Order: sequence, then C-alpha cells, then structure tokens
Amino acid sequence: METARLKLELLAETHIPEIFAAVGTDPESYRWLPFPAPQNLSDFSRVLRGFITDTHNGLRIAHAVILKSNGLAIGITSFLDLNPTHNSLEIGSTLYGKEYWRTFVNSECKLLMLTEAFEIRGVERVTLKTDSNNERSRAAILRLGAIYEGILRHHMKRPDGSWRDSVYFSILRSEWPLVKANLESKIFQVGGA
Repeated sequence: METARLKLELLAETHIPEIFAAVGTDPESYRWLPFPAPQNLSDFSRVLRGFITDTHNGLRIAHAVILKSNGLAIGITSFLDLNPTHNSLEIGSTLYGKEYWRTFVNSECKLLMLTEAFEIRGVERVTLKTDSNNERSRAAILRLGAIYEGILRHHMKRPDGSWRDSVYFSILRSEWPLVKANLESKIFQVGGA
C-alpha cells in the first residue's frame, strides 16, 4: 500500500530501530497508549516484537509507516479486532514521530488503511477509538470523517493503573465514498495534511 509520499509495509524487526529513532522516548508520544513510555530501544523493541507476534498469530496486522522520500520508517499503525463474523475491524495502535503530527502522514496513512479495509477486505465497518481525554486524537479522527458513537466507561487500564474511558468512532461501508473523497481532497491540496 502506498501513496506518492508514504507506504505501509508489514512491521518487521528491521523497522524497529528506525521507528524508535523517529518516536524516541518522549512521554508525550506515549501518553495515551496502553503501554508505558519505553526508556530505551530495548523496551520499545519488546512492545513492537509483541505487535509482530500478534500479526503472526492473526490478532492484528501491524504496519510500519515509511516515508518514500528517504525510505525511513517513522511510525506504526495496525488493523486490530479483526472480526470476519461481523465483517469489521479496527484501525489503531498508531504512533508517529512528533515531527509528523498534523502533517500529511496521518491523512495518507488512514486513506491507505481505509481503502484496504473497505475496497480490498470488503468490511462493513471500521472502528477507531481513543482515550476520552485525548483531544488531539479525537479531533484527528473526526477530521477523517468518522462518526462519534459514544464512550465505553472504564474500558481499559492505563499503564499507571487508572481507568481509561474509550471514545468510539466508526465509518461504515456506505459512508466510505464520501469519507474517501474528503480525505483525497485534503491530501491533494497543496501541502495537504
């Protein structure tokens, strides 16, 4: 899967050092994720190796996000909660280096993931969720064109042991053509974000 500026590849061990170099150990980058901020490459590798194992076991499909301009992996994203019975999946576990926040990266990455979900995998529903306190992520999901559905209270434990309420959004197959057109419009604007 690729656009003119980035491509997605199945996450592999070789991507881990590049992604760590892009993301680093800044606690803000990990603030809303369900694992503690890594202190070093070893900690980070342990988490991403878990994603690779989950991919091999059919629990997720983890992707490295790669800039085509320099060939470097600058983040990760995944298909999660793969549910063939109900013809649905979730897009999540997304993490980019901070310098790529609010750039073309998330819009293009989500366009690729949503295109695969609806047009290749033929799903009926794509779920996106975030911590209810994560205003930046909530705004980004709404900018994609996803519909707010509600909040699951005490849905997950945060790394510090407190309870996270998760905000759920979705895009349905019938909504995809409009969502796709809006995403493409944003991406193809000059410097599209």
